[in-house]
Amino acid sequence: MGASRVGPQATREYLGRMRDRYERAGRDAKGALLDEVCEVTGYHRKAVIRLLRRATPPTTGRRRGRGLEYGPEVLAALRAIWTAAGYPWSVRLKALLPAWVPWGRRRLRLTPATERALLRISARQIDRRLRPFKQALRTRMYGRTKPGTLLKHHIPVQTERWNVTTPGFTEIDLVSHSGDCADGEFLHSLNVTDIHTTWVETQAVLGKSQERVRQALETIAEALPFALRGIDSDNGSEFINDHLYRYCQARGIQFTRGRPYKKDDNAHIEQKNWTHVRKLVGYDRYDSPAALAALNALYADLRLLQNLWLPSVKLVTKTRVGSRLRRVYGPPATPLDRVRECPTADVAKVAALRRLHATLDPFALATRIEQQQDRLFALANQRRGGRPMDAARPVENAQTAFSPRSLENPQAGFSTSPTGPRSARSQKTTTENTRVTRLTAR
Repeated sequence: MGASRVGPQATREYLGRMRDRYERAGRDAKGALLDEVCEVTGYHRKAVIRLLRRATPPTTGRRRGRGLEYGPEVLAALRAIWTAAGYPWSVRLKALLPAWVPWGRRRLRLTPATERALLRISARQIDRRLRPFKQALRTRMYGRTKPGTLLKHHIPVQTERWNVTTPGFTEIDLVSHSGDCADGEFLHSLNVTDIHTTWVETQAVLGKSQERVRQALETIAEALPFALRGIDSDNGSEFINDHLYRYCQARGIQFTRGRPYKKDDNAHIEQKNWTHVRKLVGYDRYDSPAALAALNALYADLRLLQNLWLPSVKLVTKTRVGSRLRRVYGPPATPLDRVRECPTADVAKVAALRRLHATLDPFALATRIEQQQDRLFALANQRRGGRPMDAARPVENAQTAFSPRSLENPQAGFSTSPTGPRSARSQKTTTENTRVTRLTAR
């Protein structure tokens, strides 16, 4: 029609000025004025007549639509729980609120109205209210895995989708902490995730020798609340070797591997490498026995927070609709809840975990994890290509970090001396610049 459209605010201002002219104009002038307004705004003639005859509405400044149901007190409490829980996404945060709110009643000084609001808020509303606080930090680093060639023909390739209904079948991987220099020995994190229950255990080792990796896996197997029935790894020489092969054969553990250069074959553990290791530890270089003990102490607390307090979701079905994949996820549940439903789980270990869950304050645990992170970051080796900070100390001392973990005393065998006040962070500018914050993870 050739009419030029303008914005809502400009239209209101334009109609306000034309209203005065319309009231003062005669009959013939009103017709010409209506033609002009219809051409500028694109409105129907009858609509323009109604708008010009209407009195100017009072400007109250009130927001249109429903009022805000969740005030600043609710948002502050929600943000505090979200931060302490490691920034989970909205569905997981909604699922963990019933377990965290009773512990936050004293620590956050919640009123009964705020508690009811926290338990009533929806996942969509959580996304909307926390959107201003979410930040994304993405860092890309390349792996240090070298392929293993021995015994490959003895270890079958696992490419099918996991369809297990009992715990114990796991995926494993090694995450390097070499920083920007891969020379010499440095720490690695052996990460193990159970497919059925999503239970995750992590153990740090100095170097990636075959025997140390086997010892770390044996330590993790003792800590699991169920029997280890199978492992699936990549093709790195730290896994494809005679030490681990004979260990699995002696204990009746199924040993499979993924295809070379196909990370999707180990998709479960690749996800946990980010959410349970890299997002919390970062990309600094750690190459000393002191850093080994500090990292294992951090993992001892993280396993409690992530397995006992943080719900996760599992993929139920995946359907292709045209060019898109439609994924349906089950309800969020903590790994401990899934373990409790398994009849083959270790009854004594599950009972000990339940007693620990009933007495463990998640807010105090999250604070302790931050202190452990600060202690670990202080031990990072920032020197490019330099020798390890504790090179004068025997490497064999690092093996003391492999003491079995106790469910009643998860810090047994680790040095957990508290760090200084949190205000000391400002003095560690170099470490803080490379610190990877805990981000929102699905």
